[in-house]
Amino acid sequence: MTDISAINGYTSSTAYGSKTEDASKTLSADMNTFLKLLTTQLKYQDPLDPTDTSEFTSQLVQYSNVEQAIQTNEKLDKLLAMNNNNLGAQAVSYIGKVAQVLGDVMPLENGQAQATYTLDKDVLSAVVMVKDSQGNIIYTENGGTAAGTHIFKWDGKDKDGNQLADGAYQVSVNTTVGSGETEASVITTILGKVTGVASDSNGVYIGLGDSVTADLGDILTIRDGDYFNKNKSSAEAENTTEGTSTASIIDEVVDTVTSAASAAATVLAL
Repeated sequence: MTDISAINGYTSSTAYGSKTEDASKTLSADMNTFLKLLTTQLKYQDPLDPTDTSEFTSQLVQYSNVEQAIQTNEKLDKLLAMNNNNLGAQAVSYIGKVAQVLGDVMPLENGQAQATYTLDKDVLSAVVMVKDSQGNIIYTENGGTAAGTHIFKWDGKDKDGNQLADGAYQVSVNTTVGSGETEASVITTILGKVTGVASDSNGVYIGLGDSVTADLGDILTIRDGDYFNKNKSSAEAENTTEGTSTASIIDEVVDTVTSAASAAATVLAL
């Protein structure tokens, strides 16, 4: 995954075919030069010792083969362009949805960013680090250490609690293993809302937020556009439920203590 400027809507590149067009023009110019040299040589050849035409014939055949190869490449370029256009048109339906893609550069949008990391084995420790565009570590936290996939959610605040601007941030995971063990393999994915689709001679890309782009082939899952809001609401509901439960327990404890105190006072009065 790479950082590029934002892409909105769908745009396609006309880069396909440019190389084959240049090759065709070069071949045409070389062919014209060759024919001029050939006709000039035939015009001034010695009638008593004519030039052997077999060499000219061989060269003409070579030119013909090269021309056919260039035409084949042109047709392949057109097929590739059509395929990319079809993929791009299909990818337009992803705009507004949340995509999970392979990579380590996540978009921070409205103070929300999310990534996952997968461990191939249990480790002793796993530290999740967030870096800015300059490579500076701006946030760290301890993550899950069991083999499998772990979710990392970040609110966009640095280690001092300052809210950072939306943009692209790199996430990485440092792990430690037991003495004599092989290093753990870590695969990271990032999630972001698709904001646009673009293509060039190298493929089709989706824009995530306003500062991150990903190759279409790196997409793992596509989720509803309100995925982040649902998660946020669920977390808030959990916190509310937990808070309510804790308050209820406290109230029950207070009532029990009060009842016990009243009973003790009654006994003493008797």
